[in-house]
Amino acid sequence: MKNVIGREIPEYINGVGKIDMFVGAWQKLKKGWMDEVTIPPPNKAKLPHQSKICQTLEEAIIKTSPKSGMTVSFHHHLRNGDNILVNSIEILAKMGIKNITLAASSLNEVHNPILKYLKDGTITKIWSSGIRGEIGKAISEGVLDIPVTIHSHGGRVRAIHTGKINLDLAIIAASAADNEGNATGCKGKSAFGSMGYASIDTRYAKQVIVVTDNMVDYPCIPISITQNFVDYVVKIDSIGDASKIATGSTRITKSPIDLRIAKLAANVIEHSGSFKNGFSFQVGAGGASLAVAKYIREKMKTSEIKGSFILGGVTSYGVDMLNEGLFNTIFDVQSFDAAVCSSLIDNSHHIEIPAALYANPFNCGCMTNKLDIVVLGALEIDTNFNVNVITGSDGTIRGASGGHSDTASGATLTVVVCPSFRGRIPIVKTSIHTVVTPGESIDVLVTERGICVNPLKPELEEKLIKAGLNIRKIEDLQIEVESIVGKVQEIEFTDKIVGLIEYRDGTIIDVIRQVKHHG
Repeated sequence: MKNVIGREIPEYINGVGKIDMFVGAWQKLKKGWMDEVTIPPPNKAKLPHQSKICQTLEEAIIKTSPKSGMTVSFHHHLRNGDNILVNSIEILAKMGIKNITLAASSLNEVHNPILKYLKDGTITKIWSSGIRGEIGKAISEGVLDIPVTIHSHGGRVRAIHTGKINLDLAIIAASAADNEGNATGCKGKSAFGSMGYASIDTRYAKQVIVVTDNMVDYPCIPISITQNFVDYVVKIDSIGDASKIATGSTRITKSPIDLRIAKLAANVIEHSGSFKNGFSFQVGAGGASLAVAKYIREKMKTSEIKGSFILGGVTSYGVDMLNEGLFNTIFDVQSFDAAVCSSLIDNSHHIEIPAALYANPFNCGCMTNKLDIVVLGALEIDTNFNVNVITGSDGTIRGASGGHSDTASGATLTVVVCPSFRGRIPIVKTSIHTVVTPGESIDVLVTERGICVNPLKPELEEKLIKAGLNIRKIEDLQIEVESIVGKVQEIEFTDKIVGLIEYRDGTIIDVIRQVKHHG
């Protein structure tokens, strides 16, 4: 079967079941979602003055009565500094727990040590918004029998609400907590900022453990996670290294090509019709994306434009724009550097939000639906503007869906910034390995070789041509890139499906097949 964008997808997959095919960015939601299954959060109770404190993480896990076949979740706010996921899986493995479904909001290189548990049957299924490092490579090579499911940040919330992900145990890292489990990520030696991705887990998991390295007097203020959802609290020596949250990605690029792309993107935004008083803005934490924010900041000052809100993953650069009065509010679902923490505590206009409010399509008003302008990256983009942010040039899983499709679907103006090729590998292609975000959601591609406007947006193209910008047909750009780097040898894949790309509404937009090895 081919879905609406021409990707070949089986109607049924062993270990997954019948496949709900992608039918378009908004088609499923337009039909209504009242008949969608919704599961209630579990009932819980504690007796008066009953202690939740456990002396070790192992003791807390034992008290939750773990069983083989369970689903365990973790949040990724500490990113490459996380110290909890690997330790927890090791404890469960020592207890002989098998057939675990791992529902981590994202997996990074720091989680490589759990690879052995994918090989020995401890972990047999994974749901995540992104998978990097050795785990992604091993999955691409077929280490698991059941395909992993890659979802968006908003899609993860929807999957939990609808029972596709049924959480037995959530283990939540917090940089400060009290003895009842009220917790925050905003203060303490391991402060990492917003806990936006953890809130859905605490509400829906049958058992919740809060792990902290900073036990504070009751009540813990500010409160990101509230005590009524928390079963057990553990103090350990370290939940992780908050200095590794950014891992260098939150510095403005110094690359001349990336700076040129950023300047062009800022010009596109300026002349798009969306750059006006009250506009809302989201930009990624990568160096090139931050450079777009730098140029937009300058244009806002020059034009005396004041924006409404900044959304999404927040850096200190966004905080600076808030403090300068360029934006009225920040809605923060994930903090990309530790400098954001003090702003979250001290500034009432810097608001921590849960992933449900950020991007869940199954509610009455996620923030991405109010977004005017978003700037996104790409590993690959095809001539139909479909974007890949999950598999690399070698076909292996190495990236993250994150909020890419969520923000692209809701924003008035979605701008993708990327070079036309990296090394000798083309980025603009006739066909890409994996579609994460459909082309209908992408308005403009900005490269160092020119700007391509989606034919679905002729009025936008007219405005940009009138502004004197270098507008090109994406097909012409693709041909030019191929003439420079030559035809790239196609990666060979087997028929085995190792991953499903779930669009934010729960439909399958693409599949990832096992990379074929020769010899």
